[in-house]
Amino acid sequence: MLVIDPHASAPPFEQLRSQLLAQIRDGELAAGAKLPTVRRLAEDLALAPNTVARAYRELEATGAIETRGRNGTFVSTHGDPTEREAQRAARAYVDRVRQLGLDPALAIELVTVAIRS
Repeated sequence: MLVIDPHASAPPFEQLRSQLLAQIRDGELAAGAKLPTVRRLAEDLALAPNTVARAYRELEATGAIETRGRNGTFVSTHGDPTEREAQRAARAYVDRVRQLGLDPALAIELVTVAIRS
């Protein structure tokens, strides 16, 4: 269920964007699921259509959702965009560690320390 808090510090489009992304990550919105139209969701949440459109645009820019013209907007079938970005970062780190000639165990230790700090 999507809920927009008018008193929250985050603007409504960001609340909507983050809630939809959380539902995609949690599997509540499955890959390929059709999303409501901008107008319909705006009506349901008592938001301006431009607010919903902005949230959809930002989600589409990250690859979380995709618009298929007149067919509508759908949850992307390409997986979690956050996980894909993390995989790219991990690959870049591994490439750099190899260039530096670091021992793989040390590279893993450095990541562990960085995550904990």
